[in-house]
Amino acid sequence: MPRTRHLTAGTALTAAALLLVPGQATAAGTLRISKIWYDSPGSDTRTNTSLNGEWVQITNGTATAVSLKGWTLNDASRHTYTFGAFTLKPGKTVTVKTGRGTNTTSTLFQQRAAYVWNNDKDTATLRRANKTIHHTCAYNSTRYDYKTC
Repeated sequence: MPRTRHLTAGTALTAAALLLVPGQATAAGTLRISKIWYDSPGSDTRTNTSLNGEWVQITNGTATAVSLKGWTLNDASRHTYTFGAFTLKPGKTVTVKTGRGTNTTSTLFQQRAAYVWNNDKDTATLRRANKTIHHTCAYNSTRYDYKTC
């Protein structure tokens, strides 16, 4: 009988630990930076194709559409992109590319002629229109070209 109690107590402790340990499951139900592709493929030639090879994805894991009007996305050097009138629908992802292009419901362009994201380390910060930090994602690696947040 004591063995059964230990197993039951151990099972309860394991279940409690799973609830307290943050993991990928905690990302569901949030609006967050989900991926940064910080080192565009090939040489950094500053062509529009190369500039658009670096981007940040923002995913809406909530059940509600979120207006990003006035929100900002910036790097550690304070290169800032301000969202215009844009609503991210529930369960959808928007890709914010560095270079020039025409905005769609799934891709926005910063309209820049220079790179934003450092190829070795940087931090992406998503701020609400009231300037409070909503989410950040940092990377520190030249081994990879992207970071899943």
